[in-house]
Amino acid sequence: MIRKLQIALGVIQAFVALGALPAGFSMIVQPDGSGLGMTTKFLLESPFTNFFIPGLFLFFVNGLANLTVSILTFRRNKHSGRLGLILGFMLVGWIAIQVWSTGYISFMQPLFFGIGLAEIILAYLILKNSGPE
Repeated sequence: MIRKLQIALGVIQAFVALGALPAGFSMIVQPDGSGLGMTTKFLLESPFTNFFIPGLFLFFVNGLANLTVSILTFRRNKHSGRLGLILGFMLVGWIAIQVWSTGYISFMQPLFFGIGLAEIILAYLILKNSGPE
């Protein structure tokens, strides 16, 4: 059972990474949001004047970290459950802060909130079924 949980978590983490890496990169190199068809008007109620800082978080945390941890998860690394739990909470927090500061913009916000919850649940189940270390 734990192997199926690890595969499911690894797939979700890779999916998050594959979406976050190009979007985050675009925000870093085009902080006005134009590369993603967005405008800085989305940020009027947020603490940011452009997408550079959110792009860094998106690229490194939701992108590279999820990609790295997905590899660890597929390799059955003993830390993948804990790391998956952390990344799940970070994704849920990212979306919650995004909706709080910019409002509801896209169906992708609740979708990725749900994906973050799935990461949390799967990581918890992996930890619960791993036994003592």
